[in-house]
Amino acid sequence: MIKRRLPLALALTAIVALLAIDTLSAQRGGWYDLSQFRGNVKYDGKLVFVRMSYPVQTSRQQPWAHDYPDGERHFMRILTGVSNVPAHVEESNIMNFGDPEMFKFPVIYLCEPGYWFLSEQEAAQLRAYLLKGGFIIFDDFRGNHIQNLEFQMRRVYPEAPFRKLDATHPIFHSFFEIKALDPRSGYYAEMGDTEWLGVYEDNDPQKRLIAIANNNHDLGELWEFSDTGYMPVDLSNEAYKFGVNYVMYAITH
Repeated sequence: MIKRRLPLALALTAIVALLAIDTLSAQRGGWYDLSQFRGNVKYDGKLVFVRMSYPVQTSRQQPWAHDYPDGERHFMRILTGVSNVPAHVEESNIMNFGDPEMFKFPVIYLCEPGYWFLSEQEAAQLRAYLLKGGFIIFDDFRGNHIQNLEFQMRRVYPEAPFRKLDATHPIFHSFFEIKALDPRSGYYAEMGDTEWLGVYEDNDPQKRLIAIANNNHDLGELWEFSDTGYMPVDLSNEAYKFGVNYVMYAITH
């Protein structure tokens, strides 16, 4: 059983305050710092944050690395601070969709899917991963980027399109109680309303979600800068709640 350690609102506020001690993100001021990557963690039964990469066909350098490594480190501190899930906090993985090692990890994360492209082999491997029980989170995209995400996922799982989720879905109650989804609360709200989109196994809403996407939102950005004072604490807290719920749903379904 997954246990809660502290009153949830208190735990989040306290941990976000502690994160403010670390000002690395503000000092660096960049999108990401891949120089901190020290190689992947071998599977040892503990949860690992797995960031997926893809070949870049854009001048924006490495969009899939946006918020690395502070985004995942801060998120994993929150996750382990409010639950008893055993996890790596300081170490995380970077994988590509052709890496068979991804099958050892139940949750994977991809940001900036507007620039994402899969080879046929990678599409087949992602499909196999999802059907074997894996779960993917799509984050940090806005505007017409949803079109490329939908196109790539049709190649992976053509029988199940994205469906709009509402606050009654179990994923929003898997740990924290998220009772309402505010369409104007997203990080990219100026680009349109935030939507929470999901792909169901066999396109059946009675079965498990195998993917979730935050359209016009960027949880990773809110995680990354939660230690700087740049983002309101309440907004960061909400971003952590969504992330924790996604992971809890994934590892229990």
